[in-house]
Amino acid sequence: MPQLEVTIDTVRVLIVDDQPPFRAVARTVVGLAPGFDVVAEAETGEEAVVQAHAEAPALVLMDINLPGISGIEATRQITAAHPEAVVVLLSTYDAESLPDDAATCGAARYVHKEDLSPALLAEVWASR
Repeated sequence: MPQLEVTIDTVRVLIVDDQPPFRAVARTVVGLAPGFDVVAEAETGEEAVVQAHAEAPALVLMDINLPGISGIEATRQITAAHPEAVVVLLSTYDAESLPDDAATCGAARYVHKEDLSPALLAEVWASR
């Protein structure tokens, strides 16, 4: 009897943050999450939009405060062009202190940077 081969698609992740140390942490978190793989990184909102078009990530981890266009504007552009992409806004802000347009930019969720974990990535992906 032939064996069925089960393939699990890897979730392609784009990390967007202007701070190299946080990108390194995020890369580690993604690497520890089974089924997730970093396909690109960006330091600015403009680079994020370019990388989203080039790499077609399924999940974008987006810092809010970026040089150039903000993470909120980059999220708006990415989700308009790629509605299937799941964008998670990241920051050190308390949820109550987020800019008003964070709720309307197309992001699936806001996560405090301290809370980013492999389990959270799995939860976000499962609830998309």
